[in-house]
Amino acid sequence: MDPATKIQDYWVFGEYGGVNPSIEDASTFTFLSAEKMQELFQHEVEGCYLYSRHLNPTVHYLAQALALLEATECAHITASGMAAISCAILEICNCGDNIVSSRTIYGGTYALFKNFLPRLGIETTFVDITDLDAVKKSISTKTKIIYTESLSNPLLEVADIPNLSQIAREYGLLLVVDNTFSPMIITPAKYGADIIVHSLTKFINGASDCIAGGICGTREFIASLKDVHNGSAMLLGPTLDSIRAASIFKNLHTLHIRIKQHSKNAQFIAEKLQELGLRVFYPGLPDHPQHKLMKELMNEEFGFGGMVTFDCGTPEKANELMLKMQENKVGYFAVSLGFYKTLFSAPGLSTSSEIPPEEQQRIGLSPGLVRMSVGLDNDIEVAWERINKSLREVGLV
Repeated sequence: MDPATKIQDYWVFGEYGGVNPSIEDASTFTFLSAEKMQELFQHEVEGCYLYSRHLNPTVHYLAQALALLEATECAHITASGMAAISCAILEICNCGDNIVSSRTIYGGTYALFKNFLPRLGIETTFVDITDLDAVKKSISTKTKIIYTESLSNPLLEVADIPNLSQIAREYGLLLVVDNTFSPMIITPAKYGADIIVHSLTKFINGASDCIAGGICGTREFIASLKDVHNGSAMLLGPTLDSIRAASIFKNLHTLHIRIKQHSKNAQFIAEKLQELGLRVFYPGLPDHPQHKLMKELMNEEFGFGGMVTFDCGTPEKANELMLKMQENKVGYFAVSLGFYKTLFSAPGLSTSSEIPPEEQQRIGLSPGLVRMSVGLDNDIEVAWERINKSLREVGLV
């Protein structure tokens, strides 16, 4: 059963039969016996609630829907995508452990791995995740995790999740996959990923009106995150408000429609940009290095994703173009992605700026790159006319 149908078949009625579940606007919950409270402090009991940092019914509905989306046993909702990544990593790794990570990842994740985790004695080895031999050579006796993004930010490299999973199994590691760029398009658990993390802020919510994250995995792993004595999510406390969870839960039910339109529009824009001779990164283009792999991994009906990256040569020209595109009503000069309007930014100067310039150069992240989250335009040809006009006005074509 495809992920859209799974979510469509997940029904939660409101307290009085409403078609949307009731919002449990409470931080704490009452008990009718001392024994039941004591039991909940020892382990989770299905259908019983203690404190919303641990579990809230409304947030739990969203978690169950996210688990259905990612074909995992369970999920846990956090207050941001970075909280999801941090809690997942800290639940697995201790002082002295090592992570083997893709070198092309979101700048915030890179900064967490490169700058913050070493304070806790956790080191990261960054590799070209598309080079499986390099991944193997980077694994040591201290390695606990292989970390990658399904579609990398911002270069849109495609991770070979089946083979990375096989390597993880061979060395007794866990494969953690950030699937923020490709919900419904790729189902990492289907190919052996152990843990899937999301920034729900992006495509899943789709409205650019809140910050949230999620962690998907086995029932055992999700329970460990919420353990009142040792769980990283419970003790670090990145809790999502129930009202926001209810809003995301409703938006999640239209994700399949939105992803199809994002992908359709992005494919059109990528092809047009390439026809003009620009260097374009998009897995739906036949000359993309992992185009064949993407076709093998993707749930075909949802397309190749809504993200397109292209090179303007210099940061000055990239900034000039983006301001012009905003002026011409293509979309907004802003970070983030998954919004119904097109968003664009220069990742080397914004969302990937945590990566040092010399490392950006080494991995092929040009300072003139523009990352575009293509919106839900009903007539994408009108949007293209405005992009083309902008390109001409700044002298890029």
